Amino acid sequence: MRLFRRRFLALSGLALAFLVFASPARADTAPLKVVATTGMIADAARQVGGDQVEVQALMGPGVDPHAYRQTRSDIVALTNADLVLWHGLYLEAQLEDFMLDLAETQDVVPVAESLPRNLLIAHDDYDNKLDPHVWMNPNLWARVVLNIRDALIEARPDARSAFESNAKAHLADISELAVYANEVLASVPADSRVLVTAHDAFNYFGSAYGYEVVGIQGISTESEAGLNRIETLVDMLVARDIGAVFVESSVSDRNVRALIEGAAAQGHQVAIGGTLYSDAMGQPGTYEGTYIGMIDHNVTTITRALGGNAPESGMNDRLGS
Repeated sequence: MRLFRRRFLALSGLALAFLVFASPARADTAPLKVVATTGMIADAARQVGGDQVEVQALMGPGVDPHAYRQTRSDIVALTNADLVLWHGLYLEAQLEDFMLDLAETQDVVPVAESLPRNLLIAHDDYDNKLDPHVWMNPNLWARVVLNIRDALIEARPDARSAFESNAKAHLADISELAVYANEVLASVPADSRVLVTAHDAFNYFGSAYGYEVVGIQGISTESEAGLNRIETLVDMLVARDIGAVFVESSVSDRNVRALIEGAAAQGHQVAIGGTLYSDAMGQPGTYEGTYIGMIDHNVTTITRALGGNAPESGMNDRLGS
């Protein structure tokens, strides 16, 4: 399979070379063609790149990056890109071999791989790998934005000033988001700071804001939650009088509903506190379809569902717009 990918990439490279030879050369002022795997990376590239870039995201709203496999159209886009940005840390598990092969012929950057290891979280269910969901902590995501800025500068050095200025502005927005998150999440009563979700995507959130995080599935959605796991969590909900659990936009709600039904069978009522954006953002063109809007939505939804104080329309009065 690996040999097949190498041959495919080689043939794609020949075809691309032919097209470049047969077509007029691109002007130096043409936007840099950037392909990003996730919506979060694509949003950062757009924020930092501005009008210097043309960004395509492979994975849209509701798409699970743990299970995503490249399509034929993805391969065409990737082999024609000036710069490919992917997350790394085994988030795009099914794409990893392809990306490593592509890096032999293309400018390919795993934007989260170089994060300091002392800032990353290990997991008992994820042998020899680290939790990739770093965007759940805005202060940690800011480091990834800097890596994206540096990758853009490397690809187009003459636009350094624009990239640095845009990155500075975006990082200021992320800093404002972090302040808001700290403020409203701290308003949740201490004994209510338990976040139960479909899979273990919120460990960096929990670490940053002092919340206990319980995922029904493991870090990867490829893992399955067995009957024993469901029963154990139902007992926990009942024993600790937890009244809200959360579904995720990119993960089936089947297991969450099994928890609610199991608790109801024991006479304990559990509500769905809301839908959180875990591995994918909201719809393009909406506030929730940006990184700032995604995290604002999550923070506001969690705070309100668990008994804290947060404005219904969020930090920027834009939720739902």
